[in-house]
Order: sequence, then C-alpha cells, then structure tokens
Amino acid sequence: MSNSIETAYAKVNLALHVRGKRSDGNHRIETVFAFCEDGDMVSAEEADSVSLRISGPFGDGLSSDDNLVVDASNALREASGTKAGASIHLRKLLPVASGIGGGSADAAATLRLLNRIWGLYWTDKRLEQVARGLGADVPACVRSQAAAGRGRGDELEPADLGLSGRPILLVNPRVEISTADAFARWDGIDRGSLGDWRDGRNDLQAAAEQVAPQIGGILAWLSAQSGAECVRMSGSGATCFALFRSEAERDHAAEGVPREWWRLATRLR
Repeated sequence: MSNSIETAYAKVNLALHVRGKRSDGNHRIETVFAFCEDGDMVSAEEADSVSLRISGPFGDGLSSDDNLVVDASNALREASGTKAGASIHLRKLLPVASGIGGGSADAAATLRLLNRIWGLYWTDKRLEQVARGLGADVPACVRSQAAAGRGRGDELEPADLGLSGRPILLVNPRVEISTADAFARWDGIDRGSLGDWRDGRNDLQAAAEQVAPQIGGILAWLSAQSGAECVRMSGSGATCFALFRSEAERDHAAEGVPREWWRLATRLR
C-alpha cells in the first residue's frame, strides 16, 4: 500500500532575496529552502485514464480538472509514451496559496508516484526535466531536499544545511496570497545578494503584508516563543515559521497558537 502513496512535502524558504525582474517577466531570485517531513498526501492506482479526486480540510473549491496534479500526470504520460492512466486522490492538508510549495509539491509527488506505478523507474534528474514544464518550483520539489536556488528559482544546487530533524512550527492566518500577486506588489528594490541564509531575509514580506497584515503579528508571536530561532515568512506568504531548539519547545508553542490560525508542528527532512 505504501508504494501507492506519496507525501507532497511542505517547502519552506529559509531566505528569499528578490534581485530584479528578468526580460521574460519572471523575477531573478536567490533563495535557500528546505522541506518538512509532512505535507499533502497523493495516492493513486493504475486506471485506463487520468482522473483526480480531492479531499481534505483545504480541498474545497479546488478543481479536479484544472490542477497541477492532472498536468503532471499528462506531462509524464506524454514524455514516457505510456498508455497507462491513473485514478489519483489528493488529500489537501496544507493551506492553498500559502507560500510552502502547495501545488508544486503536489505535482512533484504525482510524478514520483506515477513513475513507480507505471513501472518507468526514471531517475530524479529525468523527472525534473518533465517538472520544468510545470512551474519554477516543481523541479526542486521532485527531490524535496534542501537546496539553494537562483535564476527564477530553478537553477538549483544541493545545500547541506545541517538541519535534518530540526523541529519547526508553521503558522498561517488562513489568508490566501497568490505568488503572482506578491511579486507584483514587490517594491522593486534590490537589497543585496544572499550570503549565509541565517543572515538572510524574505523580500516579499512587505508585499505579502499588504494582503495579510496578520503576518507581522504572527512573526512577533513566534519570536516571543521559548526556543524559537530563525523566525521568517516562507515564499510569497502568508505562512510563517520558526525553527526550534527542541521538539518540546516547539510543541509547547504549538499548543498556544491562536485557534483562528492554521498550524503544523513538524521537522525538517
């Protein structure tokens, strides 16, 4: 049964510097990111055609037709030449448009899962070639390993951050922010290159706060928790996170998260 299930691991940007706008309309960024042990769940079984069912606390309103999971399935089908299909179930456990991978992670998990179910057994590198046509974040989500990203975020280099197993708490005010909207609201100021991620920042925070002013309060709340370190917003928001010295301190903080906010107490992979 485990062979028919994949986790779409939540992705957190430990730092995200926006350096400028490219001629192709995308933005030039420098980022360092890691993945959590938890996320959405994708399961599937072989079928005559591709179909998608969506459930979970954040599944309402999502289209089972216009969805990156279906796009990933069709892209892998076309690239491999297989005639196989799949009946796919996406259990949406992460908030939508929340800056932690979302649809990109779902698409990547689908590629990994169908790669096994359809008996392709392609390498990650080959899957990443398919992933590139699905979005800038999808190639990184295929491996779901810590990395540094440049260009539009898809020029990747593995990063040994020494954070595997590190307790982390994610908090979201239940406000959706589209990536395109956050970048459109960016003030256009280049605040310098990314060196050590621990000294980094998130250049989209101010833009995201225009949509979700609660972000400032969440960051302040996380910063006040015992054992909290590296408190930042992830991606285009509105999810914020804190790394913790211990699981006990993380769990104590998680218990105090206001009920109107979404939370996830987990660890980095």
